[in-house]
Amino acid sequence: MSATVAQRFAEQLAHAHAAVPTALPGPAFCALAEQVLAVLFPERATQRLATADAVAATLYQLQAELTTLLGLVPELPAAPAELAGSLFDQLPALREILLRDADATLAADPAAQGLAEVISSYPGFYATAMHRLAHALHGRGVPRLPRLLSEYAHRQTGIDIHPGARIGRAFCIDHGTGIVIGETAQIGNHVQLYQGVTLGALSVAKSQQGLKRHPTIEDYVVLYANATILGGSTVIGTRSIIGGNVWLTESVPSHSRVYHRAQLHMARQDDPAGEVMFVI
Repeated sequence: MSATVAQRFAEQLAHAHAAVPTALPGPAFCALAEQVLAVLFPERATQRLATADAVAATLYQLQAELTTLLGLVPELPAAPAELAGSLFDQLPALREILLRDADATLAADPAAQGLAEVISSYPGFYATAMHRLAHALHGRGVPRLPRLLSEYAHRQTGIDIHPGARIGRAFCIDHGTGIVIGETAQIGNHVQLYQGVTLGALSVAKSQQGLKRHPTIEDYVVLYANATILGGSTVIGTRSIIGGNVWLTESVPSHSRVYHRAQLHMARQDDPAGEVMFVI
C-alpha cells in the first residue's frame, strides 16, 4: 500500500470511528448477564452466596454495574438507573418462569438426570434464560444490547432466538442446535422444540420490517427435528404435533398431526455378507 493510499484509508477509518460516538460494552454486558444467571441459579455459580445479605449485596452491585453499562448506550428510552432498576425488579418473576422452563425440560427428556443437570448444562435452558433477559431489555426499548446478548447465546449454543420473539411458560428446547426463532414469532405455553426447527418468515424483503412475519405456535405444541414453519399468518393450533422435516407455510387446526412420510426401498444382495444398500 502506497503512502498516499494508506493516508487516505487512515482518514476514512478515522472518520468512521468518529461517527460512532460510543462503542457498546458488548463483552462486559454479556459477562454481567452470566453473573446474573449465576446468582439466580447457584447450579451455574462457581462461588456460593451463603447468606441473604451476600445475595442482596451481589444483586445491588450487579444492578449498579448494569446502570453504568447502560449509561454508555446512546438513545436510551429512559434513565439508565430507571431501566436497570426495572429489570432487577423483574428478577423474581424471571427466576420463577425459568424454573418452569427447567421443569418442563426435565419432564420431557428421559435422559435428564435432574433439575440441577438441566440448569447447569443444557444448552436449551441456557439459550432460553439469555433470551428472557434479552427480551426484557428489548421490551423496555433498549437499543442493540438485547441483540448483542442473543447473538452471544447463539454463539454459545447454536440456538438463534431474536430478542423480540415472545415465548410463553414451560418452554422446552431439547438438543437445540440449529434452532432459529424469528423476531415476531409468538410461542405459547408448554411448547417443545427439537434441533433444527425454524420459525421463520416467508419473505426477507426490507419492506416487511415492522410487520408480523413469523408464525404463531399455540399451547402444548411439539415441533420435531428440522421442522420449518414460515409466515406471519401461519398458526399451529393447540396440542398439535409437527413431525421431523415437515415444511409448513399454512395454518393447521388444534390437535393436528403433520408428518412427512418417506418412501423406503431396500435392496440386498443374495450374499448375506454382501453390501446392504438403503435408498430413501
